[in-house]
Amino acid sequence: MTEFLLSVHVLVAIVTVGSITVAASMFPRVALRACGGGEEAEGDGRPEGTGTAVLLHRVCTGYAVAGIVVPVFGVATGAQLGVLTDAWLIVSIVLTVIAAVILGLAVLPGQRRLLALAEGASTEEEARPIATRLAMVTGIFNLVWAVVVVLMIVRPGSTTGV
Repeated sequence: MTEFLLSVHVLVAIVTVGSITVAASMFPRVALRACGGGEEAEGDGRPEGTGTAVLLHRVCTGYAVAGIVVPVFGVATGAQLGVLTDAWLIVSIVLTVIAAVILGLAVLPGQRRLLALAEGASTEEEARPIATRLAMVTGIFNLVWAVVVVLMIVRPGSTTGV
């Protein structure tokens, strides 16, 4: 049972968190281009890049919802292994909560703000400060996940072996 729980945890983490980190990292640049008054994309009447920005935001939002499975199976795996009180796992859980808060309160709302600016035909100068802040916050989000991955692999102080 432990192998099944761990497999689902790792696979869903790779698919969801990996997709979010890539899409969120690409989003500020694409959205800024959409706000820059670029040429209209063929047929849809929106600036170039707007459709891509919308798609990247949908990826982030959709995979964020699906990503709820990651900590559920992670806690189940930790319970099965009897490591729920280990420091490395507690730190990982805290960092996961921090990452979720960053995503829900900063990354996704920042993306929505930039999309609104792109749809409203705003200028690149208006959008640049928001895109810059969003890129920074997204980088922090990605860094938090990198630390969680390292903790999951190294498991400092774990007695379950490597």
